[in-house]
Amino acid sequence: MTLSEILQARGFVNQFSSETLAEITDGEKRALYLGVDPTAESIHVGNLAGYMLLRHFAEAGHKVVLLIGGGTGMIGDPKPDVERPLTPPEVVAARADKLTSQARQLLGGVELEVVNNADWLAPLSLIDFLRDIGKHFTVNALIKKDAISARLGSEEGISYTEFAYPLLQAYDFWHLFREKGVTVQVGGSDQWGNITAGVELIRRKEGKMVYALTLPIIVDKSTGKKFGKSEGNAVWLDPKMTTPFEFYQFWLNASDESVEDYLKIFTLLSLEDIASVVHEQRENPGARAAQKKLALEATAIVHGRGEAEAARDASDVLFGVAELTPETAHALRTGAPMQKVAEGDALADVLVLSSLASSKREARQFLDDGAVLLAGAKTDGGRLIGSGDFLEGVAILKRGKKHAVVLVLQK
Repeated sequence: MTLSEILQARGFVNQFSSETLAEITDGEKRALYLGVDPTAESIHVGNLAGYMLLRHFAEAGHKVVLLIGGGTGMIGDPKPDVERPLTPPEVVAARADKLTSQARQLLGGVELEVVNNADWLAPLSLIDFLRDIGKHFTVNALIKKDAISARLGSEEGISYTEFAYPLLQAYDFWHLFREKGVTVQVGGSDQWGNITAGVELIRRKEGKMVYALTLPIIVDKSTGKKFGKSEGNAVWLDPKMTTPFEFYQFWLNASDESVEDYLKIFTLLSLEDIASVVHEQRENPGARAAQKKLALEATAIVHGRGEAEAARDASDVLFGVAELTPETAHALRTGAPMQKVAEGDALADVLVLSSLASSKREARQFLDDGAVLLAGAKTDGGRLIGSGDFLEGVAILKRGKKHAVVLVLQK
């Protein structure tokens, strides 16, 4: 299959500025870039599709560049609803360093060049910028961009700082075109206006044709919600912010309606292998073969095969797929979330400590409803932790079907 066929079959394509996608992907080998602003200390799963897109381009022989927005991160891409708070320069710089290291680890198997736009935006003269770049943009065109238009219609309005953001992103494209020979910029569908601003700037200043390619917004088909949100919290790729076990569980809980899409975008499995596991899933939905494959492969890409297998083994024990034995207790100790407890601790207190309940009142309600299992047995509100609950120093505490923690007995 050609790269254009692969990208379309896997669901990576939303809009592109050429007449055909093949014009961008299947002819000459190009240099392309993806830009990421350091708005947090880590990449989250909402960003991951863009990195996977870079992998497919790199494996097809194209040169890929990741731009960390150390400069644009000082300004902030306009959100449709509210002005972003300005982040201190030292925080932006520290985040940029972390994202650079994380990207190199994530895309370690491909040739990747990482650049930081603070290197060319920070020294830029305001007068030169307004003369050389601002002259090529009309206010009429800028106010038609979705985020800016939405903000102009709101009570809060938009500051000139964020209003100028598309010019900075366009400058990035122009700079990389001149310095690195970059002719394609990729990004999320919400970046279409910013990316095409760069396409137009290069056409006006250089008389050259470059291209824009955006990914679709990925949604959970079962809920219609934007992909990447779990109970309102982002799922991070940094293991200190979202553990490999939690990361594995996020994918394991993918809906049946969306799991095929996620396999195509967030794993490197062949389309043939994906079709096979999806067929298996349809034959026996209860076994959740597709979700298990997705969780293992996506976690392996981000955290490594060893961490992914440890998370899988711990999950199997924690949620009853495998029995708790002296051998599987090791998997729990190495791969699952743990809470230290002492003999005689009240179970209601332990539920709160382990985040299985938000308060003692909620914990007692769960206990009264019979929703809590300790060592496989339902418990009541007066239950205390006992040494007989533990095997090899560990016990499984569950609340409902999807929430569990490993208890470790302190001596």
